[in-house]
Amino acid sequence: MENAGKLIEDEELREQIKGAGIGTSATRGEIIKKLEKINYIGINAKTQVVTPTEKGELIYDVVRNSMPDMLNPKLTASWEKGLEMVAKKEINSEEFMQKLENYIKSKINKLVI
Repeated sequence: MENAGKLIEDEELREQIKGAGIGTSATRGEIIKKLEKINYIGINAKTQVVTPTEKGELIYDVVRNSMPDMLNPKLTASWEKGLEMVAKKEINSEEFMQKLENYIKSKINKLVI
């Protein structure tokens, strides 16, 4: 995902994600450790080949089928833009958090129904 920005058509959002650190080499190692710890992936100690576990594949399938936009780098870029707007005091943190909460609740409601 180091080049995830290339998948975003909106120029403003593409620029936003460039500095966001999504999938950079600096963050990749910790993400891989976390995924292994929670049993989403397995790593062959000898070959260092990373393979999704059954649990990891099931979670990916659920997300892909029920919330495909969660797999789109455009979503991360828009969240990064919102955080930047909070930092610049263009919106307040409560407003940003309310938008995130509403988004997440709408996704969960679709899963439950």
